Amino acid sequence: MCRENKLNDLSARRWLRETKSFWVAGEVENSPWTEQRRAELSQWLQQSYGEDQAEQMLDQILPSAFYSVAPTRDKLKLRHPATFSEHDIERLIRLFTKQGQCVLDPFVGSGSTLIACHQSNRRGIGIELVDEWVQISRQRLQDAGAGDDQRILHGDAEEKLDEIDEGSVDFIVTSPPYWNILAKKPGMKAQAERVKRDLPTDYGDHDRDLGSIADYACFLERLGALFGKCARTLKPGGYLACIVSDFRHGPRFYMYHADLATMIERHGLPPKGITVLLQNNKNLYPFAIPYAFVSNIHHQYILIHQKPKSK
Repeated sequence: MCRENKLNDLSARRWLRETKSFWVAGEVENSPWTEQRRAELSQWLQQSYGEDQAEQMLDQILPSAFYSVAPTRDKLKLRHPATFSEHDIERLIRLFTKQGQCVLDPFVGSGSTLIACHQSNRRGIGIELVDEWVQISRQRLQDAGAGDDQRILHGDAEEKLDEIDEGSVDFIVTSPPYWNILAKKPGMKAQAERVKRDLPTDYGDHDRDLGSIADYACFLERLGALFGKCARTLKPGGYLACIVSDFRHGPRFYMYHADLATMIERHGLPPKGITVLLQNNKNLYPFAIPYAFVSNIHHQYILIHQKPKSK
């Protein structure tokens, strides 16, 4: 008995591949197997041998994990100190929605989620606190040829979420602020590189910026409560995908993904799984060699939560 796919527009086989607990971000050096080329080969095999046989042949030819290629950061996107790949966002959007459905990003930053919505024919709503990033998002959307289907709400997400109708959003995807992570001294590698290039090293100095909260526990509570407000906008059965990394602050290592997942669950969105996004294209730094072990963090966590379905 064939059941209707109510979540996305993917084939059953493609959907199955997307459930793997890790994805690989960034192209492997000298590897010809980008996702685009994999798709082209898959299409040719399907035309030649049929879908079932093509998938079996493809799995024998290629590695089980395929590689996404992060797009080059244009001058506007480069201004923002913490961006993520439109490719990875679009992949999530295609997994959790159908064409024409509505996607929300409560921390839209430089507009990557809305660009991905435009590219995948979804309606997007993005909320952004800082005026500079709002202007950059609007310019990027204009440059991409996006229309009225992509909306930006300028203001505090804790307030702007009240302007979105209850149960009107099909999917939420975001990368929330990091606690104090972007306020590190310029001596840290990433910040030093941005200072050298005269680029911002933090989100801004707005007094409503969650990332500027001094106490980690208070930061988590505020962020969890905000996701609780996000849950109101989400349709019953809808999903949230939250992309985060663990981090060090001083001598302590923070398992941010676990702490945040607990808070999101506490505010009404139970966890459904975690996908690890491997970032094999990042540089390695000898932080404490030869004195101590300090990890190079080359992965992110995609926390998957779901709003309970109506009974």
